[in-house]
Amino acid sequence: KTVNVQKRTAESERAEKVLFVIITDGMENASREYGVDRVKAMIEWEQKEFGWEFLFLGANIDAIQVASRFGIPADRAVNYCPDGEGTRLNYDVVSATLASVRAGCPVSANWKQQIEKDYEKRGRKQRR
Repeated sequence: KTVNVQKRTAESERAEKVLFVIITDGMENASREYGVDRVKAMIEWEQKEFGWEFLFLGANIDAIQVASRFGIPADRAVNYCPDGEGTRLNYDVVSATLASVRAGCPVSANWKQQIEKDYEKRGRKQRR
C-alpha cells in the first residue's frame, strides 16, 4: 500500500525517507496472504530501490534471527520485554528515532541501546 501511495503522490509531495517499524509478538507467520519469501523479497526490493529502512522489534522470539529471515539486518532488530514498561520504552525509542530521521539524520547506530539494556535487565527474569 505504501508503494502505491508513493507512486501516486506528486514527486514534490512524496516522502523523501520511509521508515517501517515492525513490532511483533512472533505471529507474523500467521498471514495467509504473504509468506516469508514474498515479504523478504518486498522488503529487500524497497531497501535497494528506494532506500527504505526497517526496524524490527520482537517479543517472545529471537528478533534478530526472525528479522534476518525477512532481509532486515541485525543492527535494525531488537528483542523487547512485552509488558507495559517494555512497550512504553519501545514507543519512546521509536519516537526519538523517527524525530531524528525526520530531521534528516540517519538511524543512529545505537538506536536500540535502551531497549537492549531493558531486555538484558528484565527479560531474563521474565524468561524464568
